[in-house]
Amino acid sequence: MLEVLHSERFVDKAPATVHATLLDEQHYLCHPRTMYRILALQDEIRERRDQARHPKYARPELIATAPNQVWTWDVTWLRGPVKYTYYPLYVIIDLFSRYNPGWMLAHEESGELAAKRSARRATATGSNRARSSCTPTAGPCPGARL
Repeated sequence: MLEVLHSERFVDKAPATVHATLLDEQHYLCHPRTMYRILALQDEIRERRDQARHPKYARPELIATAPNQVWTWDVTWLRGPVKYTYYPLYVIIDLFSRYNPGWMLAHEESGELAAKRSARRATATGSNRARSSCTPTAGPCPGARL
């Protein structure tokens, strides 16, 4: 069977095509699946379609060696006095000391509000906030750079 599959005539054909051609010529050697098994045992069959090569994901890592170097923030929703009314509570956390330099309760979720609050806290604490980040649970950051 391998001799037939390796012959000049069938070397670049799929086993199903070889099987159909041989049947047209009134020759039956084996089932196409058997041809695939024989080729697989010889390591001569593989996926022919292009396979996507995904680059290795490098998780961003922020390192703080002292207080006020890296701040992170999160938004949580607090229930209001009326049913189905919620208010976003923005919390800023220093990554090194886990200190809470600020928080803000707002009427709506907005990246601009979070950025303004963060800027006010930075000037109040004397921090230059070289880097900041969102928490992993926050999803897309409404105000990515605080």
